[in-house]
Amino acid sequence: MAYQNNNSNNSNNRNKKPIKKSFHKPVVQNKPKEVKATPKVLIYRPEMSVSDIATELNIANAVLIKKLMGLGMMTSVNQVLDRETVELIAMDLGIELKDEVITDLTRYDEMQFVDDPKDLVKRSPIITIMGHVDHGKTTLLDAIRKSRVAPGEAGGITQHIGAYQVEHGDEKITFIDTPGHAAFTEMRARGAKVTDIVILVVAADDGVKPQTIEALEHAKASGVPIIVAINKMDKPTAKPDNVMSELSKYDLTPEAWGGKTPYVEVSALKKQGIDDLLDIIVLLSEVEDLKANPKRKAKGTVIEASLDKGRGPVATLIIENGTLRIGDIIVIGNTFGRIRTMNDDLKRRFTEALPGTPVEITGLDEVPQAGDIFMVFDDEKVARQTSQARSAKERETISKQQKATSLESMFGAQDSGQKVLNLVLKGDVQGSIEALKGMLEKIDVEGFHANIVRSGVGSISETDIQLASASKAIVIGFNVRPSAAVKSLAESSGVEIRLYNVVYRITEDIEKALKGMLEPVFEEYVTGQAEVRQLFKISKIGTIAGSYVTDGVIKRDSKVSVIRDGVVIYKGDLSTLKRGKDDVKEVRQGFEFGLSVENYNDLKVGDIIEASLEREVEVD
Repeated sequence: MAYQNNNSNNSNNRNKKPIKKSFHKPVVQNKPKEVKATPKVLIYRPEMSVSDIATELNIANAVLIKKLMGLGMMTSVNQVLDRETVELIAMDLGIELKDEVITDLTRYDEMQFVDDPKDLVKRSPIITIMGHVDHGKTTLLDAIRKSRVAPGEAGGITQHIGAYQVEHGDEKITFIDTPGHAAFTEMRARGAKVTDIVILVVAADDGVKPQTIEALEHAKASGVPIIVAINKMDKPTAKPDNVMSELSKYDLTPEAWGGKTPYVEVSALKKQGIDDLLDIIVLLSEVEDLKANPKRKAKGTVIEASLDKGRGPVATLIIENGTLRIGDIIVIGNTFGRIRTMNDDLKRRFTEALPGTPVEITGLDEVPQAGDIFMVFDDEKVARQTSQARSAKERETISKQQKATSLESMFGAQDSGQKVLNLVLKGDVQGSIEALKGMLEKIDVEGFHANIVRSGVGSISETDIQLASASKAIVIGFNVRPSAAVKSLAESSGVEIRLYNVVYRITEDIEKALKGMLEPVFEEYVTGQAEVRQLFKISKIGTIAGSYVTDGVIKRDSKVSVIRDGVVIYKGDLSTLKRGKDDVKEVRQGFEFGLSVENYNDLKVGDIIEASLEREVEVD
């Protein structure tokens, strides 16, 4: 039975239609593709292709190509478009066209932030210590650091990060732990103005040395207040009055003698006079009225930087204004990054750092250079573009490798803004130096004169080159020669060294240079005329006048007069000169062209454009 029943069941099963299981997926309505909104602003960069612009506008390549066809242009995806065409596209889409990112961080800061006086608060002073090599700069820095360590931190291990902060009473003071005027001047040469006060260290038993004078001249060139610390007062041979007398010859007259320079007697080895020195620093910083805005985004300067095997690029920053926080996006020099960690020389971690605070950070893409300026950005993409643009600009500058300052370039200079020619003067004997200084200081060409930044006996040193670079000076050597290393540094710094062995040739060259700095006299002469026949209005550029040259030649660098009914109604500069879509240098009689006049858009059909150039008139 069981067997029959089984067959019966099988038979029934065969006769039954198999039950079809539904493997159909639930019907889901297709979601519309997310369409990114068209940006309100398009950032224009040179050499942008159709594909680049379409990506920036969040539209398909085909859509952009179709718009270009409507403008009468047949293009490919990889074709580069000029700025005028990109502007027409932007106008058609109703968006604003802006040029590429600003690479000048100082200018960027000025455009982005205006500090409200209500937000300004007192900030910590930033101090640099300089002086002769054996006069106790490092010992003094160590004494200041150890004397201010809190009891709970006594014996703690510190690390060298290039700067540290101490507390004196209720005040905080920041010290740059990089003794020596070479590093100080290097930062100044890169545009950093991080130091508020310089402490000039002079040994009481040794007096003023050549390096002391070098340090003093570097400090004075920076324009910051100077405090003189007379060190090694514990020695029996200490003669502080001699030090004060010698430095008075260099305009550092002590306050006790009726001058303006504070002098403090200290012993770094015995830790004596440290509190007095810190008191003077606090007092002087109050006089300087140092303030910053902690509510704004941070900016400041790199003090030191290195590549750490475990942590990657590491940099010590001093915040000059604003508050720096973990996670901030920063541009430093030609690199950028997002701050991952912050700590001080005691390895204490920070989540934020206020103005005047030195911190060591990680999170950068590359190692920056000492003296590089840093700024905080809101947008990582903009920060990356800025750092890339700064890198490209630096590469272009290096490739040109033009000297920053040279006598030859000054002979024909037309910039009347500079009224002095800075010089660093080195000679073989003091008598020659004094004679040259007297002769050069008497040279005066219609208010322009030579300014001797530094003079001294001996060969031209690297310090001389660094000072010349920071002061935009020319190095004059009389009967002395630089070493190969010094020559190399001068070339890389863009500083010119001129060597002489005849005194009168020096004065002749300087007089020629100063005459070259005078504003030259020019006369104007007409080169041609054109008639305006058609007008085109283009946003951001202004009015483009389709014109025809009726006489002479119109050149790109021309001055122009707009003449209407025989009357000159405007004089200015020619802004653009085009044949078709191409910029041209000149257009001659009988040819049509397009032009625009700088800062003038009220051109009319029938106006006459008279072009003229200037030529220098020789004056006896």
